[in-house]
Amino acid sequence: MPGAARSAGATSKLPRKQALLWLMALFVFGNLLCALAPTYPWLMSARVVTSLSHGSFFGAAAIVAAHLVPPGQSSRAIALMFAGLTVANIIGVPLGTLLGQHFGWRATFWAVALLGVIAIGAIATLVPALTDLPAARLREELRVLRKTQVWLALAMTVFGFGGVFTVFTFITPMLEHEAHFAPQTMSLLLGLFGFGATIGTLIGGRLADWKLMRALVVSMLILIALDVLFAGTMQSAAAAAIGVFALGVFGFSVGPGLQARSQQQASEAPLLASTLNQSAFNLGNAGGAFIGANLLAAGAGYPVLPLAAAALSTIGLGLTLFSAWLEWRSVARHQEA
Repeated sequence: MPGAARSAGATSKLPRKQALLWLMALFVFGNLLCALAPTYPWLMSARVVTSLSHGSFFGAAAIVAAHLVPPGQSSRAIALMFAGLTVANIIGVPLGTLLGQHFGWRATFWAVALLGVIAIGAIATLVPALTDLPAARLREELRVLRKTQVWLALAMTVFGFGGVFTVFTFITPMLEHEAHFAPQTMSLLLGLFGFGATIGTLIGGRLADWKLMRALVVSMLILIALDVLFAGTMQSAAAAAIGVFALGVFGFSVGPGLQARSQQQASEAPLLASTLNQSAFNLGNAGGAFIGANLLAAGAGYPVLPLAAAALSTIGLGLTLFSAWLEWRSVARHQEA
């Protein structure tokens, strides 16, 4: 999270459209450094430079997306933006691999830098000036970190979403070893997961606009049940394929709600909350994969991974219920007063 906070601070005084343009320019610059890297340490340093734009960009973009739609549709707008990220992964990962295989790994970074330039043009042309959306004041926004509910929202994201990557990171060897899918079919199965993730993101946005906390609780409960079911049925090819799609749907249906919850609980500090929540997503992704890798290294079988994912989601569910209870208690005390 420190890198995201620093880049958020560096752009906090800029109008949101300018912040998006500068962050995307940093992304392009980082990828150009990667493409030109003469050594491996150079490449890794360039990747760090590129990563500085990620959390801040999507944090600012979530605020812009929510601001551009009528009241009551902010979660849907955030979901649509997240759906673009999901589709980009579905299309970009195989295309990037194909480019690297045929033209060398540098070609992938050149292509990503070109796409970044196109994105800069799209932002400059299509995003309005947003003069009614004031620049953030980072010093004032930092005060929001004193609120328990803000930290609970970030923890909900880490644990509520982290379990998805405990499974997805190892989905290819898992399905090949347990369900005996041929390697040639894996691109189709990954596409099936991505299709489910896109649908889940869009559905999750609508549900979050309806009843935010109720939608998160129901989605997490279903995700926990699916993880447990997947652990016991992944040896069946048909059940595994259905499970991959279902995990995509319900794993990603929580994303828009988690982002909306963070912004809701830190409404006076939208940029910082949105940016930190993007970092919380990344921390959950990395943590889930780390747990899965260590379980496999310790000799656990692949069916243990969805059970570990269910355990992480259960922690996320507990945090969500605790946050809802604190909110209910606060409202009740206010009414009594």
